[in-house]
Amino acid sequence: MKSLQAKQAITAWKMLSISLILLMLVAAYPLAKTFYFSFTNARLDDLEGATFNGIENYKTLFNDELWWQSVGTTLKFTGISVSIELVLGLAIALALSKDFPFRSFVRAMILIPWAIPTVVSTRIWEWMYNEQYGFINHILLKLHVVDSAMAFLAEPSMQMYSVVLIDVWKTTPFMVLLLLAGLTTISTEVHEAAKVDGATPWQSFWKVTLPLLKPTILVALTFRVLDSLRVFDVFYVLFSNNEKTSTMSIYARTQLIDFQEMGIGSAASVMIFLIIGIFILMQTLFLRKET
Repeated sequence: MKSLQAKQAITAWKMLSISLILLMLVAAYPLAKTFYFSFTNARLDDLEGATFNGIENYKTLFNDELWWQSVGTTLKFTGISVSIELVLGLAIALALSKDFPFRSFVRAMILIPWAIPTVVSTRIWEWMYNEQYGFINHILLKLHVVDSAMAFLAEPSMQMYSVVLIDVWKTTPFMVLLLLAGLTTISTEVHEAAKVDGATPWQSFWKVTLPLLKPTILVALTFRVLDSLRVFDVFYVLFSNNEKTSTMSIYARTQLIDFQEMGIGSAASVMIFLIIGIFILMQTLFLRKET
């Protein structure tokens, strides 16, 4: 007779089979074509005339300073934004896990930024950042924090942090939602036992809550890092094709659409896929070890 674990595995595969088949039908063909075009000299306006050119597109990519600048911009954005969202999301989730009046209402309201489409929220913040009539400059001037209006989106040193602020405002609620779900799975008896043993609230957090919440944190980080590594809309809405603020996805889009270079654009897309794939593999191995 089959073991219970084997039966559960078979049942799980049966339940996932339809979704996996649909996913393969939708994603496998475009992905395979992208890999194929990355080894050709194809142009978007002449796909039929494409010929095999080996790894020339990848050589061009690796010798392009703009590509590496785009990689650096993407990694910097990912590191800063995800770190802030994790700390802020954990703090808010811990606060929302406590009992207080209108808790359900507050939990619902905090999800509003996440529910707003990214393009819409980015345009809202673009107006708020405006040097002449923006709300942020108005407040800073009224409070005498600055002497003159600040060009948040024009000043190179402030562009990255302006984008990070938008992303943190929008996606921290998503982090809160995941972490709050993880907190609800931790039994109150564990905290009560720690309190009986003389643990302070700070010790209870570090020794009890955080270790038990680690798998949830890793899952939340996985979702957010994957989303940040392929960031496109926020940067493109604010800066369009500005080379200094180009991300990996914007670089691929520029090569493909603006320059009609299907081969190089596909190679860039494959590199993005590989970078994300490597992260998923590392995260999966680490999560399995922690579990």
